[in-house]
Amino acid sequence: MANLTQTELKNIRHLICMEDTAFKKLNNYADYSVDPQIKQVFNKAAQDALNTKTKLISFLNK
Repeated sequence: MANLTQTELKNIRHLICMEDTAFKKLNNYADYSVDPQIKQVFNKAAQDALNTKTKLISFLNK
């Protein structure tokens, strides 16, 4: 892991939690969407949030 200050580490953890929450909410919105185009938008946004979360976690594992 890179040499991070406690504040930086705390901020990254907070961002990871935010992306996880966004992923869960967007998936839920997609599940309740009737319109296929809206469902696709929510699914894409959920996938983007998951990708960002994964990138942040991988940054901590360096």
